[in-house]
Amino acid sequence: MLPATSTRSDRALQVERLRGKVGLYFVAALSVLAGMTDAIGFMATGDFVSFMSGNTTRLAVSLGQGELGLVLRIGALLLAFVVGNALGVLIARKSGRRPWPLLTIIAALLALAGLLPSAWQLPALIAAVTAMGMINVVVEEVNGLPIGLTYVTGALSRFGRGLGRTLLGERRHGWRVQLIPWTGMFAGAIAGVLLEQAFDLAALLFSALLALALGVVSVKIPRRWQLRYMPR
Repeated sequence: MLPATSTRSDRALQVERLRGKVGLYFVAALSVLAGMTDAIGFMATGDFVSFMSGNTTRLAVSLGQGELGLVLRIGALLLAFVVGNALGVLIARKSGRRPWPLLTIIAALLALAGLLPSAWQLPALIAAVTAMGMINVVVEEVNGLPIGLTYVTGALSRFGRGLGRTLLGERRHGWRVQLIPWTGMFAGAIAGVLLEQAFDLAALLFSALLALALGVVSVKIPRRWQLRYMPR
């Protein structure tokens, strides 16, 4: 008969693995949402909705070329993204670090962006960008591994560094999973392109439906796991 401590240790390891697997599936789905939304926004308006590195470069170029209108437009999007992240933290804390309130508000913002008339393109973009800022708070880490949902440069960098260390003979875990958000975002972007070609900016309504569906799914995730995905 195995000692009780060994049985408990094995059970804890199984729970940790299951928590990590569920978390990574959730991250993949959230990344699909981010990629879909970014592609729809970019195709419909020429502006990035979640890729703030690209918007930062565009801001610098616009400044250099003296395009004041574009500077103000992109500056507003960058500000909306920062505000979205801040609001995400506030809402997460006030709601007891539960994903579904955040995802419900994200869905509402995306639905608003998709329903606004074409003449209100900038307000629609600001609503969508704010939503993409907030989504970063839904999952910040999985089993101690940092996760970025709307920016995959960091994920690809961590993957590449992990690959390099592995080639040097070092044994480190977790670097392979960094491809999950990249793959999800890429797949979501492909879907976003197809949706935008059919529905223009109103395709954001599909992003809203996906966010709402993920909010419902998140309720099924054990509460203690939710707290691990959304650290203090």
